[in-house]
Amino acid sequence: MKGTGKLFAYANGKVAYFCSNRCEKNLLKLKRKPLTVRWTEHFRKEHKKDTKA
Repeated sequence: MKGTGKLFAYANGKVAYFCSNRCEKNLLKLKRKPLTVRWTEHFRKEHKKDTKA
């Protein structure tokens, strides 16, 4: 969605986009990998769970 979310820039120049505080907390504070968290877009793509046409 346009106009929502946060942009986080690491010191090395890498950029991370977060759609919500939930996503941000899971990656930065809890140090979870997106591939292991079932509700992330990355997990759904990797494990072919998308039902969208």
